[in-house]
Amino acid sequence: MKLTVRQIVIAGLMGAIAILLGVTRLGFIGPFPPLLMVTATIMHVPVIIGGILEGSLVGLIIGLIFGVFSWLQAPTEAPPVNLWFSNPLVSILPRLFIGVTSAYAYRALRRTNEIVALAAAGIVGTLTNTILVIGTIIVLGYAPAAIIIPAVLSNAIFEVIVAVILVVAVVAAWKGIAIRGKGSSV
Repeated sequence: MKLTVRQIVIAGLMGAIAILLGVTRLGFIGPFPPLLMVTATIMHVPVIIGGILEGSLVGLIIGLIFGVFSWLQAPTEAPPVNLWFSNPLVSILPRLFIGVTSAYAYRALRRTNEIVALAAAGIVGTLTNTILVIGTIIVLGYAPAAIIIPAVLSNAIFEVIVAVILVVAVVAAWKGIAIRGKGSSV
């Protein structure tokens, strides 16, 4: 499948934003609760937005950028996260599905209600990230489910809420600019 210039630009822009959120640590929120060393993240939000705006292939490309960045950044993290995310099955593979599932969720609902479709894509993309990453950590035996699931649950709820707010706000603003024909419609 051939990518358009617009799709390449969106993939590059959203991939760069995901990396910027990681490098500056602005993409990490928490830990919640403060006693646990688990942080919530919004680094997956550009992947969701890219999937919504340009489809599943662009979402997959941005997810790959996000995943490779997580893998490369793993050695700088504190244990046990550095060990978990040094494995590409944890850091890269789950991230490939964020934009894909978000794109399909959005496409399935966009004709009924645009805002609901955007919110659903935010929820689906966030849960895809959380469930696949944590599921892979558990399957690989890095942490027992009884310990990691309760630690991650509060963060997952927070991540879903923040992702929905950001996805709806950013994409609605982006589409509003394009629909009215004012300003850039990149």
